[in-house]
Amino acid sequence: MLASLVLAAVLPLTGTTIVVDPGHQLGNHRFPEQINRPVQAGGFTKPCNTTGTATDGGYAEATFVWQVSRVVARRLRALGATVVLTRHSNRLDRWGPCVDARGRAGNAIGADLKLSLHADGSYAAGARGFHVIAPADRAPWTDDIFESSSRLAHAVKVGLVSKDFVVANYIAGGDGLDVRSDLGTLNLSDVPTVMVELGNMRSAAEARVMTSPAGRARYARGLVAGVRTFLR
Repeated sequence: MLASLVLAAVLPLTGTTIVVDPGHQLGNHRFPEQINRPVQAGGFTKPCNTTGTATDGGYAEATFVWQVSRVVARRLRALGATVVLTRHSNRLDRWGPCVDARGRAGNAIGADLKLSLHADGSYAAGARGFHVIAPADRAPWTDDIFESSSRLAHAVKVGLVSKDFVVANYIAGGDGLDVRSDLGTLNLSDVPTVMVELGNMRSAAEARVMTSPAGRARYARGLVAGVRTFLR
């Protein structure tokens, strides 16, 4: 008993709750009626969800972020955090959850933060790199989390850069940080939140990293480093 209490005391994230949102769901494309249903997104409606993108070789965004999310969750739990995932499978016979549910996922449980993980699918020539999206300052939706979410975005950016990932060269002004007002996943959150586009799946070089276990583990290390910095 004493040993377990001592262990809990030394784990750096003991007492924190973190929501990890693996974007999309592998089967979304099989359920067009469900994923196109309009849901609240912060003063307006948007489709419940989308299908996501993929590498040129067919490796789905939903699968990539699911695999990264599981590594992130495992690492955060090893540091003492309570981790809640917004979905618990990556299956062709499943869809959702919708963006409104994802957006609110941390609210009722009083999470310390929420990470929504995605990947981009740009065909722009030479497009590569990650970017982190924070919510815009929109009363009455995100004005209470705007500053903390901006700090989280910066911490996640620094964490990924520390693991040798490069910021996007085709979006967000080239500094890896973007602000958007149109994302229900961010707008409906009452806790600090960001959406991370981990890279461009249409870049052959980045696809090689994304499809390798070592590459996904490196993404996870960068994300966890960002979380730890934010929570200090």
